[in-house]
Amino acid sequence: MSATYLSRLESGNRQPTVRAAAYLAERLGVTVESFGGQPQDSLTDTITNVVALSESELDAEAADRLADVLAGATDVDQMTRWYAWAQLVRIHEVLDDSAAERDALIQLNALSDELDRPLLRARARIRMAQCARKLGDAREVRRAVCEMLAIREQYALQLPASDLIRSKLALVFAEVELGDLAEAARLNEEVCGSLESTKGDLAAETFRTAAMVSSRQGNYSRAFAFVLEALEAIDSRDDLMLWIRLRLDAASLSMQARPLRLVEAQSFLESVEPLLKVTGTPHQEQELTFLQAKLAFHHGQLECAAEVVAEVEKGVELLSYRDRIRFKVLRCLLAIWSGDQGAGDRLKEIAAQIQMENMPDLAAEVWRAVAESAL
Repeated sequence: MSATYLSRLESGNRQPTVRAAAYLAERLGVTVESFGGQPQDSLTDTITNVVALSESELDAEAADRLADVLAGATDVDQMTRWYAWAQLVRIHEVLDDSAAERDALIQLNALSDELDRPLLRARARIRMAQCARKLGDAREVRRAVCEMLAIREQYALQLPASDLIRSKLALVFAEVELGDLAEAARLNEEVCGSLESTKGDLAAETFRTAAMVSSRQGNYSRAFAFVLEALEAIDSRDDLMLWIRLRLDAASLSMQARPLRLVEAQSFLESVEPLLKVTGTPHQEQELTFLQAKLAFHHGQLECAAEVVAEVEKGVELLSYRDRIRFKVLRCLLAIWSGDQGAGDRLKEIAAQIQMENMPDLAAEVWRAVAESAL
């Protein structure tokens, strides 16, 4: 336990978590109950403290404290519990812990249904759809969005246009992942037509989704045009994390396209690398490293690519499913270069597996790698 943290406990600026109290009791040779001279924070007080924290101040300790108080609160009304779970969702979102965020959202959705508040039910499902999209759970995205739209229609709810657009964009993602490209394209065209401006984060997210649809259709030139529109829609002062996200997308797309756009890919990666070292999430840092490995491979810097691949291997689970497949492909290509006689067959097995999983665009990408490796 750091001296700084202990000082904050002594001053009363930070309440101890259950784990911290147990640790201190063990070190002092006393029971946890001996700390009971001070009354515990009420759930309302804890929620108030969390609400007052800025995003930069939110941390795992704040999440643990709120979760501990919530678990021990036996005599509070359901609405207060709802606010507590909503704040836990907020903390986990800021900390980029999507799995914990989903667990909190399950509780938030259940409480919204118990309270039978249509607006709370709709908004909880909007948040669930956004979280499920980050986790790549297309079926959960579709379920959450469809339930939200049904609640909205049943109760004639007036939801912000931005919430509706982002929910439809999540649904576009779901339809793409579930193989209905025609429905995804229809929905995406509908959303693009509803934009009031081509500037701002909402426009950038819309163009980013349009680029995804076009790339899955194999139209890389159109996809790249949409990416450029997304890049022009915002600058880093508007939404830094989205600004970074778009450049990682653009770099990835540059290396999927034929002919390859290696100059653009390198430029995009160089523009985000310094920022990711300061503000990036573990997922983004891992994606950057993987894309750097791909870029080195395409530049013919095979030994460098192999070294970077070894770094990616340490945290490969942080990559999206599609990028994990692309990572396996890259490993096979490097193995072929090193003289591994069985690597070509392993590459074909990956292609066949993806084809069976009904991902025709990704399967085509892997089969193309098979063909190019034979040249």
